[in-house]
Amino acid sequence: MKLNYVHHVGLICSDLDRSIYFYHDILGFQFQNEPTGWFEGPELAKGVGVPNAKLRQVSLWVDDTTTFELIEYSPRADTTGKPVANNHLGAAHVCFEVDDIHATKAELESHGVVFNSDVNVVDEGPLAGWRWCYFTDPDGLALELIQWDYYKKEEREAAVAEYLKNRPPLSAFKPLFNK
Repeated sequence: MKLNYVHHVGLICSDLDRSIYFYHDILGFQFQNEPTGWFEGPELAKGVGVPNAKLRQVSLWVDDTTTFELIEYSPRADTTGKPVANNHLGAAHVCFEVDDIHATKAELESHGVVFNSDVNVVDEGPLAGWRWCYFTDPDGLALELIQWDYYKKEEREAAVAEYLKNRPPLSAFKPLFNK
């Protein structure tokens, strides 16, 4: 089996039009399609695994092959209006590779984007070469910038081979899927 590339990343937002201002106007993602009207029906509900699903979406190009699909559900399932914490099962973040993390961070801050920290620098261990920092979109969804200054390929390949040789057997874990 060969998976070619990541086609899209879907993010649930509270207000599609508001999120378009952030992802299109501030981050600069271009439209793959215009915002849709509302979709609903039993086929959609079954397909997305959400009873009585009603949604609208837009897809925005990140690069030549990958898009962000912003999805607004009505009504949303959450009751707090707050995003899931980063350490919560099911939480996720999206990371954007950039050429100059300090310049990109400063540009985003000029638009009011708030970062969790200054740029973190990693020069030892498995992530050596990473310069990274987290921020959030208007709904509090976790996003990250990374500048990858260098990669110690041979060191990483040797460490991966060692891990694969010594990892616990699959039988030591609960089953991957419920039958």
